[in-house]
Amino acid sequence: MPAIRNGTEIMNNFSEIYEFCQNNREPIFLTDNGQGKLAVMCIEAYEELVGRLELYHSLQMGLNQINNGEVIEEEEMLETLNNYIRK
Repeated sequence: MPAIRNGTEIMNNFSEIYEFCQNNREPIFLTDNGQGKLAVMCIEAYEELVGRLELYHSLQMGLNQINNGEVIEEEEMLETLNNYIRK
């Protein structure tokens, strides 16, 4: 579960916020007047999250293509791959 901090805390306790993000690999939500404004997380956790989103997007595109009948036969796919590899 993400931690919630107000904006003043990040300015006054940056090292604590930094350590939390590094050690827990969870975001911290920063607020201003009780309203969520920012999410802060370590780069590794961010890159992992983005990678997962890209994978899910690619999988969904593939499923959509299957559902729309946008598929090719195995022989055609293998020929295309072999031609690509030979280049």
